[in-house]
This record gives sequence, structure tokens and C-alpha cells, in this order.
Amino acid sequence: MGLEVAEPIRSLTPQEYGRLARLQPAAASARLGWSGLEALLFNDMPDAEIERPPLTHHELVLFNRPPDVFGLDYEGVRRNLPPPAGTVAVVPAGTPSRRQWRGHMGSLLVFLEPDLVTRVAAEQFGLDPARWAVPPLDFLDRPQLRAAMLAVEAELTAGGLGGPLAAESLANLLAVHLIRHVSAPRRLERGRDGALPRGRLRAVVEYIEDHLDDGLSLEQMAATAHLSVYHFARQFRAATGLPPHQYVISRRVERAKQLLQEGDLSLAVVAAAAGFADQSKLSHTFKRVVGVSPRQFRRSAGIG
Repeated sequence: MGLEVAEPIRSLTPQEYGRLARLQPAAASARLGWSGLEALLFNDMPDAEIERPPLTHHELVLFNRPPDVFGLDYEGVRRNLPPPAGTVAVVPAGTPSRRQWRGHMGSLLVFLEPDLVTRVAAEQFGLDPARWAVPPLDFLDRPQLRAAMLAVEAELTAGGLGGPLAAESLANLLAVHLIRHVSAPRRLERGRDGALPRGRLRAVVEYIEDHLDDGLSLEQMAATAHLSVYHFARQFRAATGLPPHQYVISRRVERAKQLLQEGDLSLAVVAAAAGFADQSKLSHTFKRVVGVSPRQFRRSAGIG
């Protein structure tokens, strides 16, 4: 299988690349409304040879199941051996590549937005965007980076239950681990974060409660606390015991419980008022957190 690409070519988005490659993913993030990253999961890719055009995003490839024969060629990297399972390759945005394999292969492709990586590099590590860039990297064995990518895979295969907020959190986490690897050690330590101060925590909690039915983002919450996204996420978890996206999910479930107890609203109305994308997402998340479906919860409360 090959890709015929006319020259010159503009950089493609992850979605355009996924369609152009003509390989059927086991899961894809295209319709999940994610922010900061996209992802494609391939469990069993047959023999192929692909000339991949440059992309608008940085591409991180986690090799879950290496093939029998493998070749990869892009800026500064040329490999003619199968990668070890669990290793990660990084193809920077704007970099074309050529890859071929024989023997069925499984991999997770995560595409990070360059602007997000640049922002994290500047805010968290004090790196000058004009003097720093993501380099091509060949098959890293980094447990923390791998764990972050596996967390993306888990969210992807769960159908994006955590919503855009969870994806945004994972994108920032991946960016941090990637920058930690490529930055000089002396730039890595910026002091330990404590818990979010009580006044700022109260402001953020009030903001969340006022916007539960909106598309809350990590960046908006961090701005309320006057912190970078990275520091906010760490300090919020230290203060509440939960990552921001999990806290928001818990509050949305509580809002749904209140609405279910207050009257005979339809589940679609409850879902919208509590900030769930649709009735299906409400039902799935509610049962996972509470242990019963919204209908069962309403009946147990003696309503309807």
C-alpha cells in the first residue's frame, strides 16, 4: 500500500492524514471534540509502505506491537530494525516521513498541537520559542512518556468519556514529559508546587459551578487562578485530591443527581443542564460513578 502525494504539498491535519493513509483505525478521536491533541489507534495493521506528508502537528508513535520487518526514515532518523515494544518515536510538525513494515503491527498515534507544546515550554520551562523546537526522536524508552500515551489510549478506547477537558489535561501532560526529555537537565526543576491557596481554590470552584453546563477548559480554569495550565493542574489536585477534569465530572454528576431529584425533567434536558454532551454520555458516566443508571436513581428517589 502506498501514498501518492503531489509536490509541493501543504502540511496535513491528523484527520486528513488518517483519511489519506487508507488504514482503518480501531479508534479515532476525530469526533470526540478533543482540544490540544488528536489520536488514532491501530491494533492490527497489515503490510504497508507509506510516504507520509508533513503534518500540522507533532506526531508521537507508541509501538504496542512491533512488526517483523520495519523501516522508518525522516529528518535525522533512519531505522531498519523493528522498534522494541513500548518505545516512542517523535516526528516533529512539518516533517515528511517514509515508513514501511511487514508483519502485522499495532501502534498508537498521538498528534500534539505545536502551539500547546510551545506554550508549555515557555510557561513551565522558561524556554525561548525562537531558540527551542521539538527534535526528531527515534524510539525513546521513557516510562513516564509511555504512561501518558497509554492514558490517551485508555481515554480514546473509552470513547472520550472524560470529555475535551480530560484530553486537554493529557495533552499538557504529554507536552511536559516530551519537553523534559529534550531539555537540558538544569532547565527541568522549577520548584515543587504546593496546594492551590484557599482563595484561588474558592474562585475556581465557583467558576466551575457557574459554568458546568458550558464547555469548561483547563485554560479557562487556570486563568481564573492566575496560573499556567501546568501549575494549576498540579496545585488543584494537591488541594482537592482530584485532577481538574475528574473534579468537573464529579460535580456534573452531582448536578445531574439534583436535577433528577427535583422533578420529571427528561434525561436529555438533565444531560444538557449538567454539562454532558448528550443523554448517552450522561447515562454512561452516571452509572460508572453512582453505580446505577439515571432512571434507576430517579426511581429510587421516588420520582417517576
